[in-house]
Amino acid sequence: MSHNDTDLGLMDAGQLAELFESGEASPLEATRAALDRIDRFNEAVNAYVYVDREGAEEAAKKSARRWGQGKPLSPIDGVPVSMKDLTEVAGMPAREGSATTGTDLCETDAPPAAKLREAGAVLLGKTNTPEFGWKAVTDNRVFGATCNPWDTRLTPGGSSGGAAAAAALNMGVLHQGGDSGGSIRIPAAFTGVFGLKPTFGWTPQWPPAKMPTLSHIGPLTRHPRDAARMLNVIGRYDFRDPYAQRGQPEDWGVDLDCDLRGLRIAYSPDLGYAKVDPDIAARVREAAHKLEDLGAEVVEIHPGFESPIEIFQRLWFTASEEVWNQCDEEGRNLLDPGLVRNAKTAERWSALDLFQALDARAKLTQKLEHFNQDYHLLMTPSVPIEPFEINQEVPPGSDMTDWEEWAPFSYPFNLSQQPAASIPCGFTDSGLPVGFQLAGGKFDDVRVLRAANAYMDAHPARLPTVPDPAQ
Repeated sequence: MSHNDTDLGLMDAGQLAELFESGEASPLEATRAALDRIDRFNEAVNAYVYVDREGAEEAAKKSARRWGQGKPLSPIDGVPVSMKDLTEVAGMPAREGSATTGTDLCETDAPPAAKLREAGAVLLGKTNTPEFGWKAVTDNRVFGATCNPWDTRLTPGGSSGGAAAAAALNMGVLHQGGDSGGSIRIPAAFTGVFGLKPTFGWTPQWPPAKMPTLSHIGPLTRHPRDAARMLNVIGRYDFRDPYAQRGQPEDWGVDLDCDLRGLRIAYSPDLGYAKVDPDIAARVREAAHKLEDLGAEVVEIHPGFESPIEIFQRLWFTASEEVWNQCDEEGRNLLDPGLVRNAKTAERWSALDLFQALDARAKLTQKLEHFNQDYHLLMTPSVPIEPFEINQEVPPGSDMTDWEEWAPFSYPFNLSQQPAASIPCGFTDSGLPVGFQLAGGKFDDVRVLRAANAYMDAHPARLPTVPDPAQ
């Protein structure tokens, strides 16, 4: 097959590596194909807030020379990637979605950027995020809102909304996100792509996140195979992260070709406390049956723990209070009003409140880890509602005030620091993507990837060819 028959902008990392190796296509062509898609689509969705064309082409030329000599630095050498704008990348600004930050170019690479660069990946630019990643939708006062590729009036979710929109439209191949309460899995579900929050500490980050013990760096991709390829690079120890752990799998994709026989999956439609749109509940139930057809044992259960929203908000709002405390008067006036509201709420709490939240967190983690002794994986919906209008923290007309109220399935697994992924499983009656979540015990990332891969190989996701494909 000559690459003229096919669009390089639609290839996954494995296909690109084969073409680079055979000499049928070059990293420069692949990079230009990705940049071309950014040119075509970014205006409609506002996924990228910074694009480094020159740097990307330069990196791609060097990669082409390495492949030509048969000396690629890694299997993803020359593959185009995006970085979330909360991540420092040398030679690019890190606005973090905040008017309180400057446009100076960073001097250092944070761990994911450093590791991707060492692997020869081509860093295209930075994707949009809400201010300091504080909420589960993507809009800010610097760059505005990122739109959902399936319907640009709607949010792609957040905080890695730029990365998810970029993944859905193939504006690059591998996309780095971060997840402190659902920020990878929520936008993956809302845009119909795959997103994994790995076990805490396995994908190092530095400088530390605002609430470092909740934050996980991970991939947003179109398929679990690409996520594993990316994790083989970013999922490696880095001494700069004080929470970094060792023990990552040598190959994160080691079990991707295993079937699901012998896997016990606990399926909870609502974790006992969430309200789920009937459409979404139906798609997720269908996905549970499909996992059974693939050989897994699926048992519907009621795990019997109460909503941990209060525990999570104690920790999360305290992070906002810290941001507020670090700003001068001028800076405080520039902050997102919702972030300020959270900070003000946290001001009323005592040290004892925080201590009790940490205690409750430990008990929840213990419960979830015990649960994983009986079952290999826990399945839930990723998000219980459809994407709603952009520039809103909660669905308009709902009686909600905080994003955590409509994202009840994601943050429990940040509290427990366990791996969890969102896997696309079809569409609602109104044509919007639905995702189901698979969570594993700590350090069971390979198993989460295995199950997600088997499902997506059998039921490939449909992706938008252009923004607003239905229009």
